[in-house]
Amino acid sequence: MPRWLLPENIADALPSEARAIEELRRRLLDLYRSYGYELVMPPMLEHIESLLIGSGRDLGLRTFQLVDQLSGRTLGLRADMTPQVARIDAHLLNRTGVARLCYAGSVLHARAAGLFATREPLQVGAEIYGHAGMEADVEVIELMLASLAAAGVERVRLDLCHVGIVPALLAMDPSIEEAEVYAGLQKKDRPGLEEVLVGVEPKARDALLALVDLYGAARGPASVIARARAVLPAVSPITAALEALERLVASPMWARFPQVELSVDLADLRGYRYHTGVTFAAYVDAIPNAVGRGGRYDDIGQAFGRARPATGFSLELRELASLAEPEQPGRAICAPWSDDPALARRVAELRAAGEIVVRALPGHEHEQQEYACDRELAADGQDWNLRPI
Repeated sequence: MPRWLLPENIADALPSEARAIEELRRRLLDLYRSYGYELVMPPMLEHIESLLIGSGRDLGLRTFQLVDQLSGRTLGLRADMTPQVARIDAHLLNRTGVARLCYAGSVLHARAAGLFATREPLQVGAEIYGHAGMEADVEVIELMLASLAAAGVERVRLDLCHVGIVPALLAMDPSIEEAEVYAGLQKKDRPGLEEVLVGVEPKARDALLALVDLYGAARGPASVIARARAVLPAVSPITAALEALERLVASPMWARFPQVELSVDLADLRGYRYHTGVTFAAYVDAIPNAVGRGGRYDDIGQAFGRARPATGFSLELRELASLAEPEQPGRAICAPWSDDPALARRVAELRAAGEIVVRALPGHEHEQQEYACDRELAADGQDWNLRPI
């Protein structure tokens, strides 16, 4: 096998793509800082039990595992950064009030999430710890939408869900096969669900089957929430979940994002094993899968001895950067190769002022570069002056 071949679903980022990704990363981290979020940098490698807290079988299958030669313990290469940030909040920062944290870095998947998905996503996200109210959910959704706008995304469909509904229905009949029900709902496989629910208590069966069709408009008398009130049992957890979605839909935040098409999908249950409340997913026309996901996960810090209210989101940076229009090569200044101290000082001054200065190595003066040189430094007596090319 040629040494230059990479594993399946692993790819290099070449100069133009890498530049777009890095510039977007900087824009997003600056955006999060403007909201008061602090950057954390968790390690790529951790003990496996820390990485898989509350995440269920799916994340376990996507996590590379190896044995630490020093301790003999099983380690994992992170497949998601949220458990790591929860550990930092619960065990290292140990703050009593609100903590706003953000992150950006590579994660690694043993199995690709989709046919064309990379196994090394670049994950960027933000999380709020310490506030249980709807205000925190509104803030992280606003920040995710602002992130998409910063990436040049013009139209977004945002699906809202609440993971408290299905457990309330499952509790009505303990004989229900939980994993099969969740799988059928996520695929919206009504015939498959009907087979799984044979013999189940009729009220629970009918409500679970109704969830398959409970998606679409978030507002108005014919909205999904209004339909859900009509067909789902009026038990306390379901009523509370629908009220939470209703309050979120009524937020004045949406007026600031006219490009967002707001909808509700009560069967969008990805991540249900650690989410505890409202969840959301952002979709754009150019990408079939969700470009961003998030939601509330109040119990995630319990494994570290300190459960705190928490909500947040994550985006796949590489995928997000691909949505922007290709940028033209950056403007640069071409300088000749010379030992002249005056030229060295002039180059240093220009670079300190934020300019890109490319020194042309002898014999390579006319080669194409990643940067487009539209000016050059030319000798003028004792001085070196800029002139257009």
